[in-house]
Parts: sequence; C-alpha cells; structure tokens
Amino acid sequence: MPSDKLTEKLSLLIILLLFSIPAFTQKLSFTVSMDNPDSHLFHVEFRYESVPGKKPVDFKLPVWSPGYYQKMNYPKNIENFMVFDKGGKEVKWTKKNNNTWSVENTGNGSLIITYDVLADRKFVANSYLDKDRGYIIPTSVFLHPAGKINSQVTVTIKPYPSWKNVATGLDLTGKEPFTYTAPDYDVLYDSPILIGNLEELPSFSVKGIPHYFIGFRPGEFNKVQFVNDLQKIVEQASGLIGDIPYKHYTFIAIGPGQGGIEHLNSTTISFDGASLNTPEGRIRVLNFIAHEYFHHYNVKRIRPIELGPFNYDNGNRTKMLWVSEGLTVYYEYLILKRAGITTDEEFLNSFHANIMAFENKPGRHYQSLAQASYETWSDGPFGRTGDDVNKTISYYDKGPVVGMLLDFKIRNATQNQKSLDDVMRSLYQKYYQKEKRGFTEAEFRKTAEGIAKTPLSDIFEYISTTKELDYKKYFRYAGLDVDTTTKVIQESWLGLSVRVRNDSAFVAEVDWDSPAWKSGLRRQDQILEINGQKVPILIISEIRDLQKTGGMAKVTFMHGGVRQEKEIVLTKRFGRDFKISLIPEATTLQKKIFADWARKNK
Repeated sequence: MPSDKLTEKLSLLIILLLFSIPAFTQKLSFTVSMDNPDSHLFHVEFRYESVPGKKPVDFKLPVWSPGYYQKMNYPKNIENFMVFDKGGKEVKWTKKNNNTWSVENTGNGSLIITYDVLADRKFVANSYLDKDRGYIIPTSVFLHPAGKINSQVTVTIKPYPSWKNVATGLDLTGKEPFTYTAPDYDVLYDSPILIGNLEELPSFSVKGIPHYFIGFRPGEFNKVQFVNDLQKIVEQASGLIGDIPYKHYTFIAIGPGQGGIEHLNSTTISFDGASLNTPEGRIRVLNFIAHEYFHHYNVKRIRPIELGPFNYDNGNRTKMLWVSEGLTVYYEYLILKRAGITTDEEFLNSFHANIMAFENKPGRHYQSLAQASYETWSDGPFGRTGDDVNKTISYYDKGPVVGMLLDFKIRNATQNQKSLDDVMRSLYQKYYQKEKRGFTEAEFRKTAEGIAKTPLSDIFEYISTTKELDYKKYFRYAGLDVDTTTKVIQESWLGLSVRVRNDSAFVAEVDWDSPAWKSGLRRQDQILEINGQKVPILIISEIRDLQKTGGMAKVTFMHGGVRQEKEIVLTKRFGRDFKISLIPEATTLQKKIFADWARKNK
C-alpha cells in the first residue's frame, strides 16, 4: 500500500489536474465578416467555449493600440451587442463601464457574442471598411475575457465575396482559408489585418527569413528598385542588432494617408507609391519605412519596462519614448546611409531638419525630453499645437539629436571602439533575449555608461532638463561643425500666416515673439483688414508683399470678440541656421569617427 505521504501527493496532483482542465479546454474564436462594406460595419461573432464557473463574465475592449500612444475610445464604435448561450437562447448583459460588458454566465459551458464594429474613419490607428477594402486594428475589434489576455485565440476572416486577399502577421492554422491563430491576445492585438484585392510585390529573404510587401493600390513606381531598397534596409537593420527574431515579416501598405504603426513581425504603413518617383520623395518614404521596420527591435523588443505588459484600459506612460521613438528616428537615417541609399549631404540634412524643428519651437525652453515622452498621452507625439505659446516639444525632433550627441560622446570616449550600436545590441541581448523584460531608466543609463566606460551625466542632463544643447562640442568629436552664430535670417518679418475659412481670413499661425505676436494677434483671430485690403485673398497677398518689401502693417482684427486695430512695424528676424559642415583640419580620430558613423556597408 502507498504511504500516507504518497497518497497525499497523488490526491494533490489529481486536484491540480482537475482544476487545470478548464484552462486547457477553454476555446476563444472570432469570425469577422463584411457582407455590406458600404455600411462601414464589420460583423463579429465571438465564441467562448468551456466558460468556467457560474459567475458573470466581464469582456473588455482596449481603449488604445500599442504603438500609437493616444486614447482612441474604440468601445464607442461597438453596435448591436448581443449574447447567446450554446442553445441559441439570449443571455442578459450590462455595460459595466466604458470598455467593459458584464455577461451573465448560464453555466452551460459556452457564450456566443455578436456585435458590429463601426469602421468609418481612414487612419492608421483606426479600423476602416468601405467598398474597396477592409482594415482591422485588432484592439478596436476583438473583445477579451477579463484576466484572459494569455489565452490562445483563433480568428477567421470572411472577406467580401469579390475580395481575394488578406494580409497580416498572424500565422495560418493550416486548416481553413483565412483562419489564423495567436498564442495570446498580446500577439493578436499586435497583428493588424488588411483585406481586399491587394497587390503583392516579389518577396525576398534575409538570412533565410521571408519578407513580404502587400498593399492596397500601392500605385505606379519602380517596384524592382523599391524591393531592392527594402531588402537593403532589412539587411542593415538586422545586421546592426545581429539577430532576426521572427519567422516571417510583412510590410502592409494600407493606402495613402499619414503614419505607420510597428508590430512584432509586421508594420502597417500609409503608402502612396507615386511618392517614390522623385529623389526627395524616395528618401522620405524609405526613411519612414526604415523607421517602422527598426521599431520591431527598438520598442517591440528593446523597450522601456513600462511598455509591457500593456494596460489596455488606460495606456502605459513612460519617460523613455525619446529612446523608443527618438532613437528610432536616429537609426532610420543611419540605416539608409549604411545601405548606400543616401549621400553624406542627404544624411546630414536629415539631422539638420530635426535641429531646426526643435530649435524653432519655444517649447524647448519649457519642456524636457523626458517630460515630452511622459506627456504624449495629453500633448500628442508632436507636442501641443493649439496653445498661444507652444510650451511643448516633440521627442521626434529632439530625440534623434540627443541620440547623435550620445553616439558621438561614446565614440570619442572609446577611441571609436564602441558606439550607440553597442548599447542597442547590449539592451537587446540582456533584457530581451536573456531576461525577457524591459529596462528601467537607470538600467538604460548604466548600459550606456558601461559601454562608454565614462559618466554620461552631461548627456542625461539634456534629457531631464531644458539645458541648451552644446552642438559644437559633440559634433566636433566626429569632425563636424555646426554654425550656431546669430544672424539675420529674414529681412522683413511679420510672423503671421493666414488661412481662408468661409470667405473670411483667420490667423493660422503666429511666430512666437514676432511683431505680430507682440501686437496681440493669436491663432484663430479673424483678420478684417490689412493696409486697406479686406478681401481674404488680397489680405494674404498683402502679407506676402510686406514680407518682401518691409514697412508697416495696419491690421484690424477680432480677438476674443473685441475689434482691435494695430500698427505693426515689420523687423528683421534674427536666428541661427545650424548649418552642418565638415571640419577641414579634422584629426585622425575625428575622421575615423565620421567615416565609421556615416559608413556605407556592403
């Protein structure tokens, strides 16, 4: 006979097995159909089988989508919500809060939820459906049972009958057409879906891993060159980190628009191939794609600790979006340069544009880079735009500039033996591959200082404060000079731009500290007359002429409902152009740093 201890162990094992059975047999599956695309409604059937217990079950829909740090209020688009048991009997439910539906649990094992999702806004972070295509942002469509984020999920897409293609990073189950599986909701929520009659470009492989580009009406452009450029981007980015962590990758082009969102093995990008038909447009598009692609490393895997696990109810705040976004901008430029796509001049011009965008905002005096990262949920990724005095900045502007200063500091301190590349590789290997977590602010700094083998307090002060950047000091490490002298950059400056709305002229922008600003003019003020001109188009023409010839502007305008008249004298505008140039007398180390930093890799 078994001993008492053995009997006790066997009993405990049986109990544990019994309790674990429901967890293994629970099945969650979605079917998404779109029988009437003109209605902009996706129809969803969600089957939750082997529901445990008899207590009410809460179902949740996220309010945001990771990668786009704004609350989107997706639940407001849920319509015709109904619940049934497996016998088809309707089940009662209540709306618990904005994004939670509480459903009675009949105890008979299954719940079937049906609902429609209104998808009528074209935007990369919104689901959209019309007569031509469907685009699914998973966080806006797929409910999850509260506490079951780690559950495996199956999704079946039923395209409109005349549509032939589905593009997504999800894996097919292999059993049914357009039926996909995700190991958990985090992966499902990270995998957007494009449906329609799509165009697929020739695929390519890097280190044996297939890469696909598929899109909705991508347009006319040199597709052979474009695919070659894509391959170069993937080769340079993956070579920088030294690992490719996915089994396949898909670039999903959703059509013309703005913006893109990164994912673990895909990216959705607003795309118009016609933009590739000019040299400037080609660089702009490829920078954008390189940015979104590199994000699968930097933010999806190399990430601040706050960005996972995700709080789908409220969002995740971090002070390190300057790393996740700003350094990704930095590396988009480096990737294109090292791929041989951009010249030295084009490469440096990209950084010059970031410097000018940052330096020309008054927000640089008020908001630090860390604050801009943390406040993105309220300010937006590019800072607030509606304030009289814009006291915010964008981590997309300052982030890559600080990244460059950090890189130059590391290279100079180590005689160009180490760089920011080594920091990124170290973060990837230690926190993603080994510890499978994000890093703290202190850990990021420790890693960078460990690579540099010197304190980096000066650089991190630029992140946590509004201290003015010492461009000349750090650029000189790479044999570069920056013109920071103050000079006349505009002979006749009014500082006012106007737009026409409903046959009236309104102030669109007022430059901070300009003559127009000092006169009291602000955004949204109505311009009634300038120097006798009352017709809106003539008002705009008069402003244009004044800024060529100078003189005085007699302006009549409405501000806060009060009619005002001001005489504004145009002045010279002083500023800095921050022109970047090579130092003729660069030292051997300076030349070596620049050559290695801006190198063209094979």
